[in-house]
Amino acid sequence: MFINQANAASVQQNPNPVAAMTSSNAASTTAAPITTTTATTAVPAPGAPTPPSEREAFIMNIGMLIVLGILFYLLMVRPQKKRFMAHNSMLQSLGVGSKIVTQGGLVGTIEKIVSDQEVQIEISSGVKVNLMRSYITGLYDPTLGAAAANDLKSTSKDNKSAK
Repeated sequence: MFINQANAASVQQNPNPVAAMTSSNAASTTAAPITTTTATTAVPAPGAPTPPSEREAFIMNIGMLIVLGILFYLLMVRPQKKRFMAHNSMLQSLGVGSKIVTQGGLVGTIEKIVSDQEVQIEISSGVKVNLMRSYITGLYDPTLGAAAANDLKSTSKDNKSAK
């Protein structure tokens, strides 16, 4: 704030800081004026709500965390848990002869249940593969593939008629 110690001493003695700077700095031609600021406190308008106390703010923050935790559980954890339970019950209900789809996209028929975690599937006539139950995505639904094939045929006819 002060340029040198001489200015600081002259300001303490002289109530006019600008005059003290110009008198003590005779060699300098330009003197930077020193501005002073005073701190004021804002007075709330009449009828304005008062800010919450520290305890109220803390309780509101904890309440918000609890609400976010409940939303996280309802939107993320609970649906995932339901999906896991449905998939697990589907895996337990599989038996010999069930047509399945693996995570890799292979379609096969269960030929033999080797253990609780492993099954043997036939992916082609005479081709048998041992597979972990956890790699089974679900039961094979042949109507899903047919609907997609029909959609492709109708769009190709539409494209030919448009040309």
